[in-house]
Amino acid sequence: MQHLSSIGALALAAALLATWDGAAAFDQARYPDWKGQWRRAESGAVKFDPGKPRRRQEAPLTAEYQAIFEANLRDQDAGGQGIDPTYTCLAPGMPRIMNMYEPMEIVITPDTTHILTQHIYDARRIFTDGRDFPTGEDPTFAGYSIGKWIDTDGDGRYDTLEVETRNLRNPRTYDSSGIPFHADGETVIKERIYADKADPNLIYDELTSFDHALTRPWTVTKRYVRSPDPRPLWRETVCAEENDHLEIAGEGYMLSADGLLMPVRKGQPPPDLRYFKPNKK
Repeated sequence: MQHLSSIGALALAAALLATWDGAAAFDQARYPDWKGQWRRAESGAVKFDPGKPRRRQEAPLTAEYQAIFEANLRDQDAGGQGIDPTYTCLAPGMPRIMNMYEPMEIVITPDTTHILTQHIYDARRIFTDGRDFPTGEDPTFAGYSIGKWIDTDGDGRYDTLEVETRNLRNPRTYDSSGIPFHADGETVIKERIYADKADPNLIYDELTSFDHALTRPWTVTKRYVRSPDPRPLWRETVCAEENDHLEIAGEGYMLSADGLLMPVRKGQPPPDLRYFKPNKK
């Protein structure tokens, strides 16, 4: 019995040693220090290309999708939401996640880099373990992201994360202006994420969209700055809370301050009420 106990103890020790060896294989010093809270560098309206006005993003859309975008803008001007799907708290998806509506946290582990935010299911997993894209999986708003760490200057430390994201689910737009993606769902997003050489508190995300609604790949550069607070506040954002927007049979409406259904556009008809009996006075 004592012999068996010794064998068990040796087996446990071996398992713990293997676990320790696996943990030791992840050398944190080889990865960038991106700890802390990161916010988008630009203030004001959230835009896909932060360097251009919200309604003049100059997306290289095909004629078909430019017409869709312009019809969407006319609907917004009339009081509607256009084709932006997030007003009912639908997840914005990629690449709109990286517009960074709320602060993000970057957590680097041996096999996965996590980008965490508190906004409408915007957390991302970027797999860096050498896997291939899976087949047969249902598409998601965040998509499936595979990344690779690069040491661009040969100093023995990774400084750039290259990412490719596929398997994206519709409906999505680039931002609240309603810039559309193609309905075929074949979008591919590529990113190069890296810190400024002179300022470790500034991160860039060079993001390129490949989509059949575009006449060419569309690249924008986003910037994020790190909070100087060592213990920053992480607030909880619940989109459904105090959201007065609702959609009925594909039409957007609002709840008035007194809790009654109201139109969002002049002359908008009420929803189909065939399943409701009129009140008898």
